[in-house]
Amino acid sequence: MQALAPVQVTERINLMDALRGFAILGIFIANLGVGFAFYEYSPNNSGPYFHPWDHTFQFWEHVFIEGKFYSIFSLLFGWGMALQLKRSELKGLTPVSFMRRRLSFMFLLGLAHLLLLWTGDIVAFYALVGFVFLWIRKWSDKKLLITAILFLLLPILLYYLKMKFEWMMAPTGLLYEAGGKIDETVSGITSFESFLEKLKHGTYLDQLKALLSGVCYRFADLFFQSRIFKVLGMFILGYLLGKDERYKQIIANTKLLLTIAVIGLLAGLPCNYMLSRYMESGGYYELKTEGLYRTIVYALGVAPLALAYVSLFFLLAKTGIGKKLVVLLQPAGKMAFSNYILHSVIGTVVFFGAGFGLVKEVGPVYYTCFGLLVFIGQVVLSTLWLQYFNYGPVEWLWRSATYKKWQPMKKRKYGEEE
Repeated sequence: MQALAPVQVTERINLMDALRGFAILGIFIANLGVGFAFYEYSPNNSGPYFHPWDHTFQFWEHVFIEGKFYSIFSLLFGWGMALQLKRSELKGLTPVSFMRRRLSFMFLLGLAHLLLLWTGDIVAFYALVGFVFLWIRKWSDKKLLITAILFLLLPILLYYLKMKFEWMMAPTGLLYEAGGKIDETVSGITSFESFLEKLKHGTYLDQLKALLSGVCYRFADLFFQSRIFKVLGMFILGYLLGKDERYKQIIANTKLLLTIAVIGLLAGLPCNYMLSRYMESGGYYELKTEGLYRTIVYALGVAPLALAYVSLFFLLAKTGIGKKLVVLLQPAGKMAFSNYILHSVIGTVVFFGAGFGLVKEVGPVYYTCFGLLVFIGQVVLSTLWLQYFNYGPVEWLWRSATYKKWQPMKKRKYGEEE
């Protein structure tokens, strides 16, 4: 039986990597607001790191960024799974066994990220959802497409049921309760305000203690938002895109891409405008009617707008400027896992007590500019790194564990023997 080897450089899909690079930029900006800066608009916000335009920036970032970029990343994850499954099958291996091993190590890396750096990790959750997807991957394309659409709409029903039946809050309530007990016992944290105080002025050890309860809070929130269905729905769409190399026909079909973009914009922009309005009005976590409305416009608007972004990106890639953009973004996307972890390192240093402690002191205008500057730096760093190495450091570790063999990190010079 022929041994499976990692995807070679010449086999990579540059457009897919470039889109992944585009996605991590949006994810970083979104995470800066809710996971690092902890910005909340108040007319009394003042100081050197707040700006009069902060409230406007926050509103429009909710319209154009909130949920859209992690949806694109979910789509790409499903697309990548389709390619990995097909390739392992062609090599004579058992595709499911290969993917289980790959997802297992992905989960461990995500868990390390969650426990050592940042509560907002999504990698471990993606790995768990990937295991769920493996159970249904053999379904027909039609059944998968219908399931994806139903999953993307299902949070509406689930939110309504949570409003009516208290038992529907399990396991969210149990996880929140467990997180609170861990906080009191380990960190002495008794409220969200005391948590922010500890985050702002505490040491890295204090941060590690808070991260123990953060695991419970993170998964409680994911369950509350019905994120498993949102992510799994996009996984399935991505899998259908990558299956049998269907993406080649779709990307080549300019008319279809234009249709998807127009429909996505027409449906997505009004819904996301209302989403931003409902996010400002509150009531979501209190299970109020406004929270149900927010869930409805999210379900109807986020995925369509994310698909419009993808279609517009593919259309742009057909142009001269777009081709240059793909080349520019591709290295950052190829090292997306490493760059994602680097976001957490930078966010910790800048915003938490182990570094500069800027929690609650920076608004959307400045943290958006900061995010763009960091991403530009990552594009440059990734480009330089991949001139000498085959993979990003986290990707190298993940691949080596998956293939049970240390992968060649350094690129061989021309004429150099292996």
